Formats: sequence, C-alpha cells, structure tokens
Amino acid sequence: MALEALSKTPATLDELRTRVFYALQRHPLCRQVEFDIVSTPRTRRTNWTVSMHAVQPGALWTAHEIVADIQEAYELDAAA
Repeated sequence: MALEALSKTPATLDELRTRVFYALQRHPLCRQVEFDIVSTPRTRRTNWTVSMHAVQPGALWTAHEIVADIQEAYELDAAA
C-alpha cells in the first residue's frame, strides 16, 4: 500500500484541474463535462476527487474511467 502512494506523482489543484480538463477534452463525449477538483481526507488510495456536473448519460462511464486513470497516477501535493 505504501509503495502505491510513493509511485504517484504529486500535483497541485491547478495541475490536476488542467490534466482532467485536457483528458476529458480528448474524448468527444466528454467535452461538455463540467467538473470541480475537491481535496479530501487522505485514504489509502487518494486524497482528492472529482465532482462532475452536466454529464451526458452516454459519457458518464467514459468520464469516470478517464478520471480514475488520472487518480491512479497523481496525488494532491501536501503543500497544496
């Protein structure tokens, strides 16, 4: 478990917001998704989440998978 946390790249809220935005923009169904990045108490998997709004029904699972991939790669920097 600790090894998983060490392998994640630290990022600020702005960096996470930018990465999620561009990742969603690359998929045609997800271009209209509105979202917020939210800092959460640290768990064994992550310390941030994405709150999605205005997601078209056909884009929900795709957007969820895109965000999950980013969450596996990045953690919110402790200084953020």
